[in-house]
Amino acid sequence: MESAYKGYQERMGGLRLPPMDLDYKSEIENYPTWVAESGNDIVGGLTMSFENGQASIANIAVSPVAQGQGIGGELMRFAESKAKENGVTDLHLATHVLLHENVSLYQYLGWTETNRDETRVYMQKKISTR
Repeated sequence: MESAYKGYQERMGGLRLPPMDLDYKSEIENYPTWVAESGNDIVGGLTMSFENGQASIANIAVSPVAQGQGIGGELMRFAESKAKENGVTDLHLATHVLLHENVSLYQYLGWTETNRDETRVYMQKKISTR
């Protein structure tokens, strides 16, 4: 996951994004986590949380060598399918305000911005459980 964020860190003048400081072992032990593989390589990852009838994408990342191949979109659609399986109608996420390409991708995939502060853009997608 860290390699996926490293390019952003360089672009943002060394700023470390919160996902870079996570204890991934603990995250994997405590939250549902899936990986995308290409051959024997892990090229993407998704961590979600499910609470009070809502689901959140806690972390989603694609390896720099695999970016631009549709893996991020596939992981997002997979997250939607997991939300449906759990009877969830609202899926949430937050991304950094400087990651414009992420916001654009999420909007393209049907997400809407619900709030924004100095560092984060909060987004939501309504999920049909049918």
